[in-house]
Amino acid sequence: MKIAIIGAGIGGLGTALSLQRLGLEVTVYEAAKAIKPIGAGIGLAANAMKALEQLGIAQNVMARGRPLVSLRMLDDQGKIISDQNTELMDKMERGKNLVIHRAALHEVLLEHLKPETLICGKKCSGIKQYEDEVSVRFSDGTEIVAHLIIAADGIHSTIRKQLIPTSVPRFAGYTCWRAVIENPGTSINHSVSAETWCKQGRFGISPLTNNKIYWYACIKTHQNNPQMQNMTPTGLASHFSGTQAPIQDLLNATRVDQLIWNDILDLKPLKRFVYGNVVLLGDAAHATTPNMGQGACQAIEDAVVLGQCLQQNGQLQNALKAYEKRRISRTKKIMQLSRFLGWVSHWQQPFWCNLRNSIFRIMPKAFTKRQIRWLFDVDFN
Repeated sequence: MKIAIIGAGIGGLGTALSLQRLGLEVTVYEAAKAIKPIGAGIGLAANAMKALEQLGIAQNVMARGRPLVSLRMLDDQGKIISDQNTELMDKMERGKNLVIHRAALHEVLLEHLKPETLICGKKCSGIKQYEDEVSVRFSDGTEIVAHLIIAADGIHSTIRKQLIPTSVPRFAGYTCWRAVIENPGTSINHSVSAETWCKQGRFGISPLTNNKIYWYACIKTHQNNPQMQNMTPTGLASHFSGTQAPIQDLLNATRVDQLIWNDILDLKPLKRFVYGNVVLLGDAAHATTPNMGQGACQAIEDAVVLGQCLQQNGQLQNALKAYEKRRISRTKKIMQLSRFLGWVSHWQQPFWCNLRNSIFRIMPKAFTKRQIRWLFDVDFN
């Protein structure tokens, strides 16, 4: 069976590695002319690390990331609102949460693929399905035919647009800046990822290896706001004035060319991931807001589950149906929870903010532990 994967992001490369481990013939087609070390930091929670273990690369990834023992939400005074620490996790989950530069994770995936798996400069312009095959047209005029097409071409997926014209990215209500910088001497806990909720917005800080820090800032606004798009580190420092010292220190140490900006978008949950011999995967299927740190994690889960379904089912359609059944409800719940968390975290009225913070603080540990177990204790059997 000839398999073509459209898109060489984390989901696409992870799927290629998953299927190659089964001995399947896989080719990845990427629109970019070359794979460049771009992006910022991403979190890989215990569920993603379990998936990477299934792919045989967990240790390689851990060697390039920074392990975390706690994910904290703080108020504008630096006091803890919520603390998802290792005490709430089972022993087997501890030490399996980390933050890593996106480029480093990409490198590990590329290093483990078979030579000549990846073909760059191939932007998909459309597909056509036949009884047992699918043809893919590229913008350079070329065309390929495969038995299975895996659309891993992101939230703006050309293939999803063709299959489901009504499925378009939706604005989450806030915009975001990201950067990876050298630690300017700021004192932070190198085992904790912390996010501050304040009236100005949200500001997250995560430690990386090699004395690097990954930070992000989110501000509530309207979509495509040119004022936000043109914001500089100095402008962000002014916007977040009055917040904790580490926030000001990091913004003052950031250059304009280090900023990555984008409005936050997600998808309305889909009812199907499979259309004939075409399957949607990763952000093409279930792009989510970053509030739970599960975007890349769910794409990696997809890669493992699809490989397992193809291995366990003799007929292709049975395998794809099994994949869809295992992924639809889980990804939908994560998308909905993440969007809700983003909405709640951007409340600005003092009364509602104080009420929100109080509810989070008195939330029983047993409830939080159940939530963590559901998210992290994913079953790959």
